[in-house]
Amino acid sequence: MLTRRAALMGAAGAVSLPIFARAAKAEEALTPAAAPADLSKLKRIRRELVAPPFVHEHEQVAPGEPRIVEFEMTIVEKEIQVDDGAYLQGMTFNGSIPGPMMVVHQDDYVELTLINPPQNMLQHNIDFHAATGALGGGALTLVNPGEKTVLRFKATRPGTFVYHCAPGGPMIPWHVVAGMVGSIMVLPRDGLKDHEGRRVSYDRVYYIGENEFYIPKDEAGVYKRYGDVGESYLDTLEVMNGLVPSHVVFNGKVGALTGDNALKAAVGEKVLFVHSQGNRDSRPHLIGGHGDLVWEAGKFNNVPDRDLETWFIRGGSAGAALYEFLQPGVYAYVNHNLIEAVNLGATAHVVVAGDWNNDLMEQVVAPTEMTGI
Repeated sequence: MLTRRAALMGAAGAVSLPIFARAAKAEEALTPAAAPADLSKLKRIRRELVAPPFVHEHEQVAPGEPRIVEFEMTIVEKEIQVDDGAYLQGMTFNGSIPGPMMVVHQDDYVELTLINPPQNMLQHNIDFHAATGALGGGALTLVNPGEKTVLRFKATRPGTFVYHCAPGGPMIPWHVVAGMVGSIMVLPRDGLKDHEGRRVSYDRVYYIGENEFYIPKDEAGVYKRYGDVGESYLDTLEVMNGLVPSHVVFNGKVGALTGDNALKAAVGEKVLFVHSQGNRDSRPHLIGGHGDLVWEAGKFNNVPDRDLETWFIRGGSAGAALYEFLQPGVYAYVNHNLIEAVNLGATAHVVVAGDWNNDLMEQVVAPTEMTGI
């Protein structure tokens, strides 16, 4: 495997070797020596992950005692078209950017089978911000191409959390900005609560993962395109270190959640928006709507804020906002750094069906030509 790892990076091979060595040593040092936990009496269920912005089937209130919830996720290295003429050598969980959202309840056990197929070039792992110990599981899940591993952890804290790849050293930010980031939602066993402790529910949940990409350009200002992920490393590293992204997008590319891909809702529906950012701060805003209840830091033990116009997502975290749509039409869900929303791509649309309410807003006089000037 060492020869393969040296070759996979092409020109960056010599740089990559000490990085991989450090990652392997970290894994060995943190491998625990303890008797296996006896969870044989717990019920097991299997959830099939779906690509964002959608979320797999789940209950909002836990149906009984804690369970072991099984997931399987495959790492896919592939080229992704981010915009016209702009291609990313992406690294993904299950082929999507962001990776799929997992949903469990507090005190459930998450059991993930993580697969790194032999056709991939790089080592990968997974760090769950929802987990406790071993670098969020990253120290126990480092897999080379052609390997798989199974990690189980207890979801002790309710909320929305980021997960991401963290194989060690400079590989960590590169893998994250190449797409290897996702989210897990740990619901309270008795469901979400409002600011007065009353149970609230949602009719739909949408997962919006915000990513910034650093796609290199040539001397003529044209985006470069690479044959594989290893070939792209050195140029991408140089752009990354400048901290100026070429794109800031929702769900992997410009326009991923607009046009035919716009999110859908109806007047009277309550929609839970889960928003994650693995690397930079963001500020979601729903143009024409509000955050009725907002768990800005994403942690459901905390009392939600109310009636927010814009909320803050810290880099390396996920937050949640619940809104009941009251008017039909097209709503823009944006990063309210409007330069990033309009010029770099961080915009989604929600198309809402239903009847207009003139009591909430009415066009008293339509635009007409002014006279007498």
